[in-house]
Amino acid sequence: MTELEKGPSGRRRGRGARERILGASQQLFRDQGINRTGMDQLCAVAQVSKRTAYQHFTSKDDLVAEYLRRFDPDVMPEVFDRTDLTPRERLLAAFDMPASTPLCPYIGAAVELHDPDHPAAQYARDYKKAIAARLTETAREAGATEPEQLGEQLALLIDGASARTRVLNSGSFPTAAAIAAILIDNALPASPPRQSSDATGPAQDAPPRGR
Repeated sequence: MTELEKGPSGRRRGRGARERILGASQQLFRDQGINRTGMDQLCAVAQVSKRTAYQHFTSKDDLVAEYLRRFDPDVMPEVFDRTDLTPRERLLAAFDMPASTPLCPYIGAAVELHDPDHPAAQYARDYKKAIAARLTETAREAGATEPEQLGEQLALLIDGASARTRVLNSGSFPTAAAIAAILIDNALPASPPRQSSDATGPAQDAPPRGR
C-alpha cells in the first residue's frame, strides 16, 4: 500500500483507505441497502478511487462479507462476557436493545443477497449459529434442563423482535424480553423448598387438624 493515495477528486489522501471504505459501507448498506449501493457511490463517499477500493477488496462480495464481520466479531461480548451478571441475567441482557435498533445486518444481508453461497450469506449463517451457541452455553450455566432447546428459542425470539421492530418502526424488544423471561424460568429447575433453620431432622407431615 502506498503512503499517499488519490481520491476521486484528485486530492491526495493519507493512509486509512480501507477503514474509510468500510465506514462508507456501514453507512450506505445500513441506510439504503446492499443492492442499491454501487461501488461508484461507495468510493465517492469513502473518497478513494475504484482502483484503490479493489486493491483492498477483490470484489463487492468480499467487501460485504467484511462489513458483516466488523459488526460483532466476538459475538455480543458486552452480554455474554459480563462477570457482574448471573447466567440468567446474561440471557435477559441479550434482549436489552434500544428502541432505535435497526434490522439485524445479518438478516438484512441474507434477505438481500438471495444467494446461499454468497460469502456474506455464509458468514451470516455462521454468526447466527454462534449466537445460538452462546445462548445455549449460558443456558447450561444457568442450569436449564434442555439448554440447546432454550438457546434456539431465545435466538429465534431475538431475530423475530429485530424483524418486527424494522417492519413496525417501533421497538419490540421489551415484549420479547418478557417472553424470554417466561421461557427461561420455565426451563430452569424449580428451587428446592426452604427448610426451617431450627429443623433437627427430616420434615414430618403435619398432624391432621381436628374438625
